[in-house]
Amino acid sequence: MDSEALPSAPLRIGDALMNFTARSTKGPLSLSDFRGQWLVIFSHPADFTPVCTSEFVAIAKASAQFEALNCALMALSVDSLFSHLAWTRMIRDRFDVTIDFPIVEDPTMAIGRAYGMVAPDAHDASAIRATYFVDPEGILRASTCYPASIGRSVVEMLRMVEALQRAQDGTALVPADWQPGDELLRTPSQCIEEVLAAADPTAWFYTQIPDKGAK
Repeated sequence: MDSEALPSAPLRIGDALMNFTARSTKGPLSLSDFRGQWLVIFSHPADFTPVCTSEFVAIAKASAQFEALNCALMALSVDSLFSHLAWTRMIRDRFDVTIDFPIVEDPTMAIGRAYGMVAPDAHDASAIRATYFVDPEGILRASTCYPASIGRSVVEMLRMVEALQRAQDGTALVPADWQPGDELLRTPSQCIEEVLAAADPTAWFYTQIPDKGAK
């Protein structure tokens, strides 16, 4: 893995993800290969573990839904490439599910540490189940972190991607419990004239608008 130019501090929302090159189940890849599309990077504690296996089966089954959103997937763990390959074969044979997205090896934890997925003083990544949602420009737009004992919600991962896409241009906000097709919220005005001219005292900051991005 080429760790040159990797950041030395945990990433925060709004940070640009620096590039890396590493081996994966789809061959050598770089983060820059994914520019121009959304990307979900998710780390998992270890191959051949029950919760991680359930996650990969669920995510693989939903891969077409991510693709329809112009969103690629990338998994990462400390396990070796050969472990990833064997685990992928096991998942296919046991669950009749093919893992089409790349699984990156990170045996030295260089990527995980640089991206804040592993604590700087950690001896392994067994407690980390992090997910990064990256926009087409390589900017971190959202992240989640689950304990090793609890699997991620694939439904929420998809909802997060769609929500980020709706809010990307700054004209709309995504309300609580929003689902694709539900109404969004218009970004509030910052002009005093518009505030005073609003039809009622709340219309200037709380106005529902149609979800024009729904398919």
